[in-house]
Amino acid sequence: MMRISETVKHLLIINVIMFIGTMAIGEGVLFYDWFAMHFPKSEAFQPWQVVTHMFMHGGMTHLFFNMFALWMFGTPVEQVLGSKRFLFIYFSAGLGAVAMQLGYYYYQYLPGFDSLIASGLSSDEIIQMLSTNRVVEGTSQVQVTLLQNIFPIFNASMVGASGCLMGIMAAFGMMNPNAELMLIFLPIPIKAKYFIPGIILIDLISGISGQSIFGYGNIAHFAHVGGALTGFLIMWYWKKKQFNRNRWY
Repeated sequence: MMRISETVKHLLIINVIMFIGTMAIGEGVLFYDWFAMHFPKSEAFQPWQVVTHMFMHGGMTHLFFNMFALWMFGTPVEQVLGSKRFLFIYFSAGLGAVAMQLGYYYYQYLPGFDSLIASGLSSDEIIQMLSTNRVVEGTSQVQVTLLQNIFPIFNASMVGASGCLMGIMAAFGMMNPNAELMLIFLPIPIKAKYFIPGIILIDLISGISGQSIFGYGNIAHFAHVGGALTGFLIMWYWKKKQFNRNRWY
């Protein structure tokens, strides 16, 4: 069995502690209000959520698969790059994931919000109705429809280390392109240079179509793409500049 590296071990511990805290304090609601990543226009948003959401998970299955991927891909990446470069990719990928997912959310949100402003509603009225899910008297059916369209985005939240892990997976694939990997439900060995781009492509298609290919809902597909792209770009830059000749401790 592959020996776990030190930084990966500490990340695993932090994620498990955060999950226990989520389950034990306030029946999960309190921790989610504090630490999940909320839409920036929402009153629930706080700046620290940009980082803390990376250590939150929506359930035991979500936690297990992410931590399994962290051990599987994170350990060999850290062993080659060292702890500092590993952490740099990990958190940079998490930030890249947030940026791409929020960019997609704003792409959906702003046209509807602007249309509501043009229809005569004030910004405060729109925020109030989106926050309370209550329509004020005199709101037209057209306005209600626009509010319904952007309501899920305004009240969306993000949790999980998936964006970070997609960046680590991209780094692993660049370091070990011929390593053979398998999906749990498709036990066919596929080389990393095909497997990881394939996973990213599936996320991209799912994000654009709004339909998860694997049937799981409530997945921030563009966050996965953003994390993987960030990890790839960092590794490409380091390789181009030949920073990988020396470990960065």
